[in-house]
Formats: sequence, C-alpha cells, structure tokens
Amino acid sequence: MRIMQAADYDGKRSVETGSLEQRAAVQSILAEVRQKGDEAVRAYTERFDRVRLERFRVSDEEYAEAEGLVSAEVKAALAEAAANIRDFHQRQVRQSWMAMRESGTLLGQIVRPLKRVGLYVPGGTAAYPSSVLMNALPAKIAGVPELVIVTPPGEDGKINPAILVAARIAGVTEMYKVGGAQAIAALTYGTEQIKPVDKIVGPGNIYVALAKREVFGLVSIDMVAGPSEIVVLADDSANPRYVAADLLSQAEHDPMSAAVLVTPSRALAEAVAAELARQLADLPRRAIAEAALRDFGAILLVKDLDEGFAAVNRLAPEHLEIMVENPFDQLGKVENAGAIFLGPYSSEPVGDYFAGTNHVIPTNGTARFSSPLSVDDFIKKSSVISYSKQDLREHGHKIITLAEQEGLRAHGAAIRERLIDFAKEEGERDQ
Repeated sequence: MRIMQAADYDGKRSVETGSLEQRAAVQSILAEVRQKGDEAVRAYTERFDRVRLERFRVSDEEYAEAEGLVSAEVKAALAEAAANIRDFHQRQVRQSWMAMRESGTLLGQIVRPLKRVGLYVPGGTAAYPSSVLMNALPAKIAGVPELVIVTPPGEDGKINPAILVAARIAGVTEMYKVGGAQAIAALTYGTEQIKPVDKIVGPGNIYVALAKREVFGLVSIDMVAGPSEIVVLADDSANPRYVAADLLSQAEHDPMSAAVLVTPSRALAEAVAAELARQLADLPRRAIAEAALRDFGAILLVKDLDEGFAAVNRLAPEHLEIMVENPFDQLGKVENAGAIFLGPYSSEPVGDYFAGTNHVIPTNGTARFSSPLSVDDFIKKSSVISYSKQDLREHGHKIITLAEQEGLRAHGAAIRERLIDFAKEEGERDQ
C-alpha cells in the first residue's frame, strides 16, 4: 500500500451518483413497478435473481425451517448481540414533553414512532444477519408497529436462514423475497402484495443506493451509503499486526472500500505495509482487499498527532480507530467521525457485530453532518402550541410587525382580528 504525505491525499470517492446508464436503469425499474406492481417485481426478480416467484412473502414454515439450519452457536451469538444493541439504543429514547407558562400558554412536543418502515437487507454472497439487528432493533425500540424486510432470494427461491433467524430475534416477521431497485420501488409505491412504507433503511448495492436517492421525498431514507471505510490514527505504541488486520477488515468488503492509516511514525508505516502483505496472503477475499488497498488505500505520514487529527477531521471517516498512548486524552480532538474506537482492543468488528453501537454509519465524508442510525431515525415530532389570551394580548403587535415586515399582511390580519376583539372587551368592561 502506498505511503504518502497526508496533504497529498483527499480520499474522495464519488460513487453514489452512479453512471448515466445505472441511473437510467433505476428510473426505468421504478417507473415500471409503480405502473405494473407485482407483475414488474416478478419479472425483475426472474431477470436479476433467476427465480420466478408467485408469492413474495416468507412463510411461517420457512422461518421454522431456518431455525433448524442455523447452529446453536450462531443463534446464541446473535441473541447476545441483540441484547447489547437493545441496551445501547434504549438510552436514545426520547419522550414527549409539555411546558406551561404562568401566563397560561402551553408549548410542547409530541414524539411518535413512524407507522411502517422497510428494511433492505442484502442477499446472495453478502448475507448480513447483523444488519437485520442493526436496522430493526432501533425501530422496534422507537415503537414502530410495522417492520418489513425485503431481501433478494437465491436461485432456489430461499432466503439465507441466518437472515430469517435474525429477523425473528429482532421481532420482525413480515419479510419479502424481493431485492434490488425493484424492492425499493415496491416499498415506496406499494404493490398488490407489498404495502408502501414511510421510510426505507438499510445498505445495498449501487442500484439500491440510486433507487433510494430517487424515491427520497416520497418516502424518507436513512442515507445513501457508499462503500465502507476505515481510518486508523496510530503512533509508535500501536501494534502493526493489529493495525494491518483492522485495515483489512474493511478492505475485504468491497473493491471500492477505503482503508487508511494516519501516523507520525515512518517505522510504524513500514511495519504495517509489511504486515498487510503478509496477512493478505491467506485472506479468502484477497482479490477484493488487494483492489481496495491498491485503489483507495493509503498510509499517510504526518509530522505529529495534531496534524493527524486535522487529517482525520478532513476525511470524516465512517470508522475511526485511535491507537495511541492515552487515547481518551485525545478524544476531544475528533470532530468528524461516524464511530470512534479507542485503544488496541476496540477493533472495528467489535462495533460491527457485538458491542451494541450501530454499524449503519455515514460514509464518504458525510460524517461531517450525519450520524449513525439511531432510534431518532424512526420517530417523528409534532410541535404543540396552546397560546393564552394574555400572551396574545401582550405580544400580538410584535407578531403583526414581523408579518408585515415580510409583506404577509394576511398573517398580521389574523392576529389583528383577535386584538380588535380584545380591545372591544376592554371597552365594554370600562363602561
């Protein structure tokens, strides 16, 4: 992996916009599903997943069959991970509130869950039961009553059994064997078999990402996520074997994944480069990881940790590992990062699978203004205003002033009509 100065690396990967051909294909799929419903979904499933399905919904018998196909060890690990995720996200729950002033005015906020949410889960070789837990559990904690999963079927018309087990653990029982842009279309517009949703969350390939971008506004989405990325900020105290292993943990995701080491130590840089070459030799997904490291990986040299943190904040990575002496002393220097892992034992996969934090995290620099998936993504808020007569009498003329300053005379008149009545009432009392 190339070793270079941090100032010479920008880390930009504009992949979410796709090619003209990809965008056109997605728009065509969306339009056809909107017009033809199940017929179009069935045709695209046959074309892309090479299986024809009359019924898309997963049956109770399929859930039961999956239970027997997944080992007790995997089921236990998923259940414990789910408990950790519940514990972390339960702390994010917001409550409705009301505040009454002495004047009688009441202001408040009502917090309600979304009614129906669609969860996209990748299928095929990229079957991620962990993503089921990460997307479904915050929604359940928020109180969403209807959770529906869409995921592409295999050529045998079946779903990876670990996906079904994870869905049951998370409390989701409505699942459809539909993937790709056609699944996003079905969730957005609805079909004969699939009711439309209010929000779509979950990762997918470029066609899923483009489809989510296209339908945003008709439904809400979590984010348009790009390939995974990791930045490790390390000094001489870091173990080069650990650093290399953690960089590879993200590089193996996708040829466009970014794995970056930022360090003031050339000795560590060279040791990590050697470790990457050694560990790559035995990696089953070696070709993918090699392409990611070659095209989007880098070891960035900085003069000191302050320059290192400046580079990190500029990159705004999805995952940031800080492997330096006394990492907690440095935590306040991080301004932009989706998830921050402190110390040598907080390897990124700990967050991906088990710790309880969410692994749906903003990518491609969007951690500058975005946050990981949370309970907040599955609620909506309504403001409540009950303005008292006393306050309107006292402040009404200020409202009229602001309305008329903006040229909205009817706004001002709505208040003035009430002030006229107040003046009449006062006149009648004075008689």
